[in-house]
Amino acid sequence: MGGKIKTWKKRWFVFDQNRRTLTYYADKHETKMKGVIYFQAIEEVYYDHLKNAHKSPNPSLTFSVKTHDRVYYMVAPSPEAMRIWMDVIVTGAEGHMHFMV
Repeated sequence: MGGKIKTWKKRWFVFDQNRRTLTYYADKHETKMKGVIYFQAIEEVYYDHLKNAHKSPNPSLTFSVKTHDRVYYMVAPSPEAMRIWMDVIVTGAEGHMHFMV
């Protein structure tokens, strides 16, 4: 879901463990990124079954990534993809914390 204009848009996400970022683009062929989520900014990753899931095109596949600045609402294409993305994002965020200790 968009940050300023609260509509659902398709985005292509790229997880980069080396840069410790989750960047997103309008589609997989786009070279100019739309935004970036830094691992160090991630506070929580959770299944959103209460807050905004009712606005989602697919509530059962909606999850949230909470950062210092905003909450990103995302819809996965399948239950397996949602579980994998949530695990990968949590692992990246926790891995960043591990490097800082």
